[in-house]
Amino acid sequence: MCNDYRLEVDIASIAEDFDDLKIKIDMPEGAPNVPAREDVRITDMGPIVRSGETRATGELVNRRWSWPGPKGNPIYNFRSEGRSFVSHRCLVLCDGFYEFTDPEDKAQKRLDKWLFTMKDHRWFCMAGIWRAYDDGEAFTLLTMDAGPDVAPYHHRQIIPLARTSWADWLDPEVPAEQVLQWLPAGSLEVRQVFGKPPAQASLAL
Repeated sequence: MCNDYRLEVDIASIAEDFDDLKIKIDMPEGAPNVPAREDVRITDMGPIVRSGETRATGELVNRRWSWPGPKGNPIYNFRSEGRSFVSHRCLVLCDGFYEFTDPEDKAQKRLDKWLFTMKDHRWFCMAGIWRAYDDGEAFTLLTMDAGPDVAPYHHRQIIPLARTSWADWLDPEVPAEQVLQWLPAGSLEVRQVFGKPPAQASLAL
């Protein structure tokens, strides 16, 4: 499951891309201060776009990744199956996410680390939801069974959204199952960023 992602694209470029897609983005708290980060980890702050008052509108804000669960454990991933998500939808901004596998080199203590990026665009959005908790507001990433690009690495995956689906996810009138789908095979590229590459592994799906 995804517990680490990357965001190195500047907010100005992100806002420009939303404008190209005719999605109106407000910044009610001002432009978020988002330094380029190779690793955004659980409990870190990250920029999200929350549903606005009308279709194809949203609010760009900085929020904590994960809220505390009933036993205090962070809720950083949330199963999407069987849920409608009729409110509190958000787009989580990133330019890559990581998955980890058992090391090919058995002498290596750390897991092998794989970076997934979008083949046809430099950054993208992951489907998320947000909620209030005692210390403010936080978001979590939605998950589903792994599609063709992720299945060789993990049995579950977060949900990268096609650019044509961003406005639909911000619109709670659009059924969740219509939006939360696998991307076509080959949409994601993957490369190993830590560990010894397997002898016959393909690093680009």
